[in-house]
Amino acid sequence: MTYENVMDEVQEIFRDVTDNPSIVLKPETTSEDVEEWDSLTHIQLVVGIEKHFKISFTAEEIGSYANVGEMCEGIVKKLNG
Repeated sequence: MTYENVMDEVQEIFRDVTDNPSIVLKPETTSEDVEEWDSLTHIQLVVGIEKHFKISFTAEEIGSYANVGEMCEGIVKKLNG
């Protein structure tokens, strides 16, 4: 799966979890950029992404991602192994 495909699918997960269809993610997007992205939403996003892509993140991985782009790169690596 390509980075662009992952970014598109992650954007849909963000829209669903936050109930905000107008969210447009960019690689540099962080929780500071999305009003609805609080600590509870963060957990829901991680769980939603893990279920959607059938992957698991370690706590270290989750803490290491500085933005959506880095998270999507991590997803691509897991999927393409």
